Amino acid sequence: MGVASLVLGIVSIVIGVFSAGSLGWFGAIIAIIGIVLGVQGKKKPEQAGLAQAGFICSIIGLVLCLLTYAACVACVGCIALAS
Repeated sequence: MGVASLVLGIVSIVIGVFSAGSLGWFGAIIAIIGIVLGVQGKKKPEQAGLAQAGFICSIIGLVLCLLTYAACVACVGCIALAS
């Protein structure tokens, strides 16, 4: 669970940085799954370190994806109002 959480957290950060907000919802879903797996992985002592790292990366990815998605929606809204 810890490795899966870490992988999903890193993927959500990459989506949040490079998708320019268009795939923010997909990155947010991946980050939420990573958070859940990170919490479950913390229960096993041998995976606690990886699970903690995955949990933190997933939270960062979730915030990043939601911020870029909200900015993309606001930008499209401004363009719609201007025309």
